[in-house]
Amino acid sequence: MLILLACVFILCGQEKRPVKDDVGYCWQRPQMQRLLDCLAAGEKQDFPAQDMVAGISPHDDYLYAGRVYYPLFKKLQTKEVVIFGVTHGTVRKEIDDPQNILLLDEYATWSGLGREVTISPLREWLKQRLPREDYSVSNQAHALEHSIEAMIPFLQYLNPEIKITPIMVTAMPFERMEELSERLAAILAGYMKENNLHPGKDIFFLISADANHYGKDFNNVPFGEDENAHQQGTAQDERFAQAAFSGPLNSKKIQDLTQALWGATYLNYGNTYWCGKYDIPFGLLTISKTMRKALGRGLNGRVFRYADTYSDGVIPLKKSGLGITAPFSLKHWVGFFSAGFYLDKQ
Repeated sequence: MLILLACVFILCGQEKRPVKDDVGYCWQRPQMQRLLDCLAAGEKQDFPAQDMVAGISPHDDYLYAGRVYYPLFKKLQTKEVVIFGVTHGTVRKEIDDPQNILLLDEYATWSGLGREVTISPLREWLKQRLPREDYSVSNQAHALEHSIEAMIPFLQYLNPEIKITPIMVTAMPFERMEELSERLAAILAGYMKENNLHPGKDIFFLISADANHYGKDFNNVPFGEDENAHQQGTAQDERFAQAAFSGPLNSKKIQDLTQALWGATYLNYGNTYWCGKYDIPFGLLTISKTMRKALGRGLNGRVFRYADTYSDGVIPLKKSGLGITAPFSLKHWVGFFSAGFYLDKQ
């Protein structure tokens, strides 16, 4: 009986993480190729890739946000990626809303573009070195959450042998973020040094987040529901993004962003409409501290692109196999952006 139980345990740990969203994201290479060809044909800007070690990406449907994903992902040439993901409200309800911790998984692989995606050894490295009170292991949480899987098709198509370390971030106050990110950064810096990994080339850091969710469906109509309200809402998004992610990155900028997004209290979900209210600040604190510890260098950010579902609508890609998972109108729209973070000049 003990041998049988051990075998069951091992097999459970060897599962492949299944696809959650097979409507908004691509899961076949020919499908992804069509999308990328379409995006490349419409791309008019080019952003530098040298010394870019981290980025923020949307996770909305590709037909909505593909133009915003593209300038970031087309520049990535790396062997492994650490992905900081959101813990959305629907997931929180299912897993009893854990707080003040990170959520790791134990899947052997993740589903990808017709082939599986390898998990980096870094995941087990973290489990062995992080204090047990800093994280929980939950395949259920990762199976329910779509914010990390949105990165996979872009990453795997452009970097076929990519390895990933998925990390979901739960709700926590800024003081807890500072404390936990310090420990995590020390472990990440040690991993990079032990394996002689160069950021940007060998390892990259991604944060998955969308911006404002506007309209009555989100109980969020501070400006009304007309064109002027939409302009005010998107202008506020862009103002927040430029203030936090342009130029030298420091703790004050990150803390100012949390105050803008959180309002009076970090747990007041209803007053915050960026779904990246926790993984953005936590991810940026961790990444900036990791670069300081590993290389003694800071980071400079640059916002690549901002858009929203109402302004641009759906990419006109016929018979793509892709769809949209939510409507768009003045009464229901979502903003999103992409940004890159570069090492300071030595």
